[in-house]
Amino acid sequence: MKIDDVLNKTGSGELLSRDELVFLLEFPSDSIEAYMVMAEANRISKEVSAGKAEVHAQFALNLAPCSCDCLFCSFAEVNGVFTASTALSSEQAVAYARQFETDGANALFLMSTAHYPFERFLEISGEVRKNLKPETTLIANVGDQSLKSARKLKDAGFTGVYHAVRLREGIDTTLDVGRRKQSIANFREAGLEVGTCVEPVGPEHTNEELADMIAFTASFNPAYSGAARRIPIPGTRLAALGIISELRMAQIVAVTRLGMP
Repeated sequence: MKIDDVLNKTGSGELLSRDELVFLLEFPSDSIEAYMVMAEANRISKEVSAGKAEVHAQFALNLAPCSCDCLFCSFAEVNGVFTASTALSSEQAVAYARQFETDGANALFLMSTAHYPFERFLEISGEVRKNLKPETTLIANVGDQSLKSARKLKDAGFTGVYHAVRLREGIDTTLDVGRRKQSIANFREAGLEVGTCVEPVGPEHTNEELADMIAFTASFNPAYSGAARRIPIPGTRLAALGIISELRMAQIVAVTRLGMP
């Protein structure tokens, strides 16, 4: 396999195979080949976005310890970062949203912990939507949902959702991979755009794991994708595994870009 052949394939719009994704991920991050990958990904990104950036802003409707216990998450009960629960009022949420919009955000993400009451999420979201400009995109960042609930999100004024099958889902989390994937299918069937990410990447994740996740995210043609490294929470088990460099992160983001439709 040759780097030029693989990059020429992406330039012609062909999807990369799992082996080709692994091949691109295996180069040292400071190698000429890795820089070639980053340059090609940068070219494609600028081409498909016409050189325009989007400004996304996110805020949480609540802060609370979460029993899903995703080991990489500061909200996980097991990590002991959050010990009390707080929640925004509708008025506070609207104020945050309008401020972000005024400051230049063209997409607003409303998030909550997994067990935040769904009907309350819809209620506040409806108030936020009514107070935003029609052209401001509203995105939900919530837990797994049924098709019925996904349709309610659509009816509440959401354009899309952020949802991801995280690396080592079901191992570093208590959540079921199948349910995560079904939620993505439910969101799409409800007419919602789905954004996703290859995350949270740590030094322990293999190139094969990363390639499999890139291929999965590409399989449902997301509205956007990318990759994100894990930021260690001091004192936790995963913190002992360390953090990947920003250069390695850039390489993984680039390969993710090349792996997308």
